[in-house]
Amino acid sequence: MVSDILAEYGLFPDPEGTDADLNDIEASYFSHGGEFFILLTEHDEMAGTVGIYPLGDGICELRKMYLDKLHRGTGLGKYLMEFSLSEARQLGFETMTLETASVLKEALGLYTRYGFQPIEENNCHLPARCDLKFTLQL
Repeated sequence: MVSDILAEYGLFPDPEGTDADLNDIEASYFSHGGEFFILLTEHDEMAGTVGIYPLGDGICELRKMYLDKLHRGTGLGKYLMEFSLSEARQLGFETMTLETASVLKEALGLYTRYGFQPIEENNCHLPARCDLKFTLQL
């Protein structure tokens, strides 16, 4: 699903880099104190994904928040965001960051509606397909 959504926006998967965490969810998220969720429809079809990845010092990163094209505009993006923020708080994180691409317009709108603030590029290192980084105090 993630690869399909990336392709929809002209972005490319990076299974050896940015997307390597998807190769082993258990090792990448759960064993580090993070979480990864798959949102299923009532017919058990994958509608979306989202990960919470610990970075240390009370900071986590929102990762792989993607919603299938058929389910955008239905409120599920808002649901995934609120669920992720709640889970991050319950896990004890104080700050959430995320890296994204400016072509993901719907996602950018969602992030800013929830109060995420941009971090200047010269203060962070971004993966090849990302050109924006945001942060939110939880």
